Amino acid sequence: MDVLITAGGIPQPGEHLYEQALGKPKALLDINGKPMIQWVLDAINGSSKIKDIFIVGLRPVEGLVSRKPLHYINDHGSALDNVIVGTKVLVNNKPDTEHFLMASSDIPALTTEMVEWVIAQASQQDLDATYFTIRRKDMETRYPGSQRTFTRFKDVQLCSADIFVVRASKVLNPSARWRDLLAARKSPLKQASIIGFDILLLMLLRQITLERAVKTIVKRLDLTGRVSFTPYAEMGMDVDKAIQLEIMRQDLSRGRK
Repeated sequence: MDVLITAGGIPQPGEHLYEQALGKPKALLDINGKPMIQWVLDAINGSSKIKDIFIVGLRPVEGLVSRKPLHYINDHGSALDNVIVGTKVLVNNKPDTEHFLMASSDIPALTTEMVEWVIAQASQQDLDATYFTIRRKDMETRYPGSQRTFTRFKDVQLCSADIFVVRASKVLNPSARWRDLLAARKSPLKQASIIGFDILLLMLLRQITLERAVKTIVKRLDLTGRVSFTPYAEMGMDVDKAIQLEIMRQDLSRGRK
């Protein structure tokens, strides 16, 4: 399986991590002597199940190290454009691709064990997307004070992992409603119009279970998929704020778990 790592984005004045990044890509923030994305690359490189790695948002001059072939793709601005362009390049290089692993560059506590666990979970069923979440209690036990944002359902509170498996053809489908959903990620009103105001209201009132919400949403988005809980809080410990950067520096100074 091949991997697409999303690494676009340079923190701007007034945004989180601007003072730490100082005009450089967020993916290159220093964590204990090496760029944040390098920690992710090291975890991915350790898996015998991974072939090529595609990085969208950085250039070869960044000096990243990988035992597996690296392919660099320029930053195209928005998260949606980066995902689509990155997928196109991956498929052009690997025309037989059906599924691929997608990961963000800001989960430095990721390990090879976790990468292989994700692939094993996704291989159990032939789905368009296999997505992972972390229970609030698991995240707060592993990373107390991490200031994560949690989505609340009737039966559980959770946050999302930043590594999952998707079907390439679904990413490239120009009529896919999930693309509209991603493009509208900063507008709850637009998102609600896509997935349905009924689901949004039930979620806000915590009157819908995670299972029911997932079944309804994937049907409306014309996808096959499932959401699974992961025991690895590290998969969802992304670095979005200065306090999270410091937590990761302290955590990784003790070595991989």
